[in-house]
Amino acid sequence: MSNHVKDAGHGSLHSYLVGFALSVILTLIPFWLVLGDVIDNKVWAVVFIFTLGGAQMLVHIHYFLHVSLKVDEGWQVMSMVLTILLLVIVLAGSIWVMFNLDENMMPAHDRIERARALQ
Repeated sequence: MSNHVKDAGHGSLHSYLVGFALSVILTLIPFWLVLGDVIDNKVWAVVFIFTLGGAQMLVHIHYFLHVSLKVDEGWQVMSMVLTILLLVIVLAGSIWVMFNLDENMMPAHDRIERARALQ
């Protein structure tokens, strides 16, 4: 077996199990936060859930895609920087759209009350 194949950077069973455990934990925490109604402030809840989602994406990139920040693999560093930039853009855009929709969408009972007030 050549040295290149042996040092290819593929994960071990332990590495995959650690990645899987972290992924499960980072999935269960947001479910617990929402179903248990742990955080009263909606803004902080969304920020916390999106932060955990971003952390979960980084766990997948590191443990399952084997992208690391080693100096000798410069293309992987650039790939990681681009991934983090895209992650920030997608998360910030999603939060912006959700809060914009929440602010601008009016439930049916509010429309009825405003119509009665105008009469």
